[in-house]
Amino acid sequence: MTERTKLFPAKRWIAIAALAGAMAGAVAVYVNGGETGKFAAASGSPEDRVCAAKADKAQRVGEAAIGEVAAMLPADPPQSLASLAFNDPAGQPMTIADLKNKTVLLNLWATWCAPCREEMPALDALEKEVGDDGFEVVAVNIDTGDDTKPKAFLADTGVTALAHYRDNSLGIFNELKSRALALGLPVTLLIDEDGCLLTHMNGPAEWNSEDARRLIAEARKN
Repeated sequence: MTERTKLFPAKRWIAIAALAGAMAGAVAVYVNGGETGKFAAASGSPEDRVCAAKADKAQRVGEAAIGEVAAMLPADPPQSLASLAFNDPAGQPMTIADLKNKTVLLNLWATWCAPCREEMPALDALEKEVGDDGFEVVAVNIDTGDDTKPKAFLADTGVTALAHYRDNSLGIFNELKSRALALGLPVTLLIDEDGCLLTHMNGPAEWNSEDARRLIAEARKN
């Protein structure tokens, strides 16, 4: 593997602030991982009960988040994200439930987010290398307006493997914010084949790394 430029030093949870455009109500702030991101008790829905039973798996996967992906926190407790809604590459409505039986690395990004621009090629490389019928990097753009800027952004950053998922309503960001999972951009969540959240983080990571590939492999285990 060719040597890569690291987004930040390994095994370090960082605090970054970046705002390079306008988005009503969204401030791109990255945190050091303490208690932020813990969410309230599961809602009690059948889906959440299924996910809550996966606490041991979430802890195991969280323990595999080291080095370049050390900022990934285990879900506490795991909860269902199956209802998270956005648009597919054809512009049609979909939810995480439509990706059932597939482990998903869900990433929220915007064209004005400088750390998003830095990490997008790494996410693209991860999808090229390990993406298959059982795993996908689902990068959801949350720019308001039409597709012009997001598509130009992907072209400018050399992205070829990532599909163009979108939500220009900010609905997915606001939903994750309400669950204490989104503080700014980028936001990344590792979700299992049943739509259950396993780990999550705010801020960028070096996804084109052995640490990231080991994390994905651990998440794909039963």
